[in-house]
Amino acid sequence: MKKLIYAADDEEDILEVIKEFLENADFEVRTFSTGDALYSAFLEKPCDLAVLDIMMPGNDGLTVCRELRRISDVPIVILTAKESEMDHMRGFMLGGDDYIIKPFSPSLLVVRIQALLRRIEMYSPSHSTLTFGDITYSESEHDALCGGKSIGLTMIEFALLGCLIKNAGAAVSRNDLLDNVWGINNNDIETRVTDETVRRIRKKMRDTGSCVKITAVWGYGYKLETADE
Repeated sequence: MKKLIYAADDEEDILEVIKEFLENADFEVRTFSTGDALYSAFLEKPCDLAVLDIMMPGNDGLTVCRELRRISDVPIVILTAKESEMDHMRGFMLGGDDYIIKPFSPSLLVVRIQALLRRIEMYSPSHSTLTFGDITYSESEHDALCGGKSIGLTMIEFALLGCLIKNAGAAVSRNDLLDNVWGINNNDIETRVTDETVRRIRKKMRDTGSCVKITAVWGYGYKLETADE
């Protein structure tokens, strides 16, 4: 079955290009001129991935991103103007999984979407359960728990934590995280996507009272540690 992609942008020509390239890549695509329309459609029929421009009539893309994240862990790609660096950061803080800077290559968007979906499929349920400190990482349940309580990770956050917990005690480079979680080379994506995803996971772990820390290894990457290390 084809993956269903929703894309929202108030520029009709951009939507036409997105739709053409994604359909040529064998996706089913629905386009919307506002984020509100995309959100309403999602409530009726969830998609497999959403593409959101930031500047749109009604609720902007970041607001819609936040609302989608409250009800779903669907992968979200943010479209943002080149000069709006703060929008990149806000997009990640609100739960976006990747971003594309306008003007962008439609082919690059297709590659980034394929990479996100491919990595999520790689983390499809198996029977593996791993523990580190007070964290239980269950691939069969597709969930990470602290003291029996779900940490509430998105699919991308779950994949990143899985990469760290499978290498528990050892540092994992940003490049390896980019490759294993997003499936793209560091030349194609800025490392802030990794850093902001780690920041979100840290907050969720703190909120559940976990003793596990994600420690930055300066100039390299991250590793898992317990509070007493």
